[in-house]
Amino acid sequence: MVLPRSRLFWSVSIGHLVIDIFNASVAVQLTFVSGHILSLTNTQIGFAISLYQLVSALSQPFAGWLADRTGGRSLGAGGVAATVSMQALALLLAVTTHNYALMVVPLVLAAVGNGTYHPVGTMHASSNAATRSGDLSIFFMMGQLGAGLGPAITGMLLDRFSSANAVFTQALGGFEVRLVEHGSITPILVMALFALPSILYMLVSMPSRDLFHQQNGASVKGTTRRRLPMMPLLMLGAMVAMRGLVNPGMVAFLPRLFQSRGWSPAEYGLVTSSFWIAGAFVGLIAGQLAVRFGDRLVIGVTLLIASPAVFLLGSATDASAYLLAIIAGASSSASHPLIVAMTQRLLPGGRGLASGVGLGSIFGMGALGTLVIGALSDSLGIETAFRIIAVVTVFNGLLALRLPGFAPTEPPVTGRDESREVLPEAA
Repeated sequence: MVLPRSRLFWSVSIGHLVIDIFNASVAVQLTFVSGHILSLTNTQIGFAISLYQLVSALSQPFAGWLADRTGGRSLGAGGVAATVSMQALALLLAVTTHNYALMVVPLVLAAVGNGTYHPVGTMHASSNAATRSGDLSIFFMMGQLGAGLGPAITGMLLDRFSSANAVFTQALGGFEVRLVEHGSITPILVMALFALPSILYMLVSMPSRDLFHQQNGASVKGTTRRRLPMMPLLMLGAMVAMRGLVNPGMVAFLPRLFQSRGWSPAEYGLVTSSFWIAGAFVGLIAGQLAVRFGDRLVIGVTLLIASPAVFLLGSATDASAYLLAIIAGASSSASHPLIVAMTQRLLPGGRGLASGVGLGSIFGMGALGTLVIGALSDSLGIETAFRIIAVVTVFNGLLALRLPGFAPTEPPVTGRDESREVLPEAA
């Protein structure tokens, strides 16, 4: 695989790495807040994460549509800045006010920033038609890598600034009341400062509105109109909806699952990171396999592989949890770039809008899945919720194998041959 040389590509890819470090850390942050700062139920954690994902999902199609017309420089860089700063503010409010509702408000604003960045980044990462598949696989790998590093880094840093009274009371035995745990969010605030270079890099690398218009036209009005393939879209939507339970829905409760078993923030953060890091590199392989065997087969088989790993993960109590998290993460994440690529081929219009719809569907269904899992965990137990997810994933894999075929055609954005052009690297 030949690595892209475009500064524009690497600016949005590094931005993807940074923003997903913070996105994937939300579950760890809320779990830490629940154990050390503000007591939260599974339903409250699930609602906060679900709302975060849902707002992010709903904002992505509009952000993609706007990026097709403006180039999205302010949307991309501003999205990363808003996500990082608003997450930090949410934690500050949790510490200073101990009010759940006040904590959730800036968390929602962080989700808007996340939603505005992703279609912009995907649009610019796929700007070269000749290398689009390879470029997208690298772009999504950077995001998955960030999602893998985020929980582990966050968990380890928070663990250094927290108490562990539960270990003391469990060792002595006979304590009916657990001693109060304490912790500090200072590491997250310091982490936020490290996002500044990537934000500045995007600002100087992405094209201005005028330059973007010169390169791509002022709008997507010139796109070829064609009839929407309704049956493939409906079946793809159903598959994405069920997939939302296992990825990204389930991973939001990995920290909570292992916190309930007495694991430290560093330990449950590392389990969560294992899930995401495994998916980072499998996405590259899945893209190559899809070229040879087809999207449907790769998506279906990987989801079927994920099911037993998720089932066993719900009852894992030892180091086997790391292996099961790797298997579940690799197999459930493999379909992520394939779904976005299928959406870009199915939907007419600009790359930004198609990317926003594809990513918005994935995150939106993940948001609903998170809410469902939170409610199931409180009513039936978190282990039972994981077993239900595993069963649903089997049916999802079988549905993916039955997805109708469609012609992989893509309407041109302009009359030019994109494969022979290289976008200027800076405004």
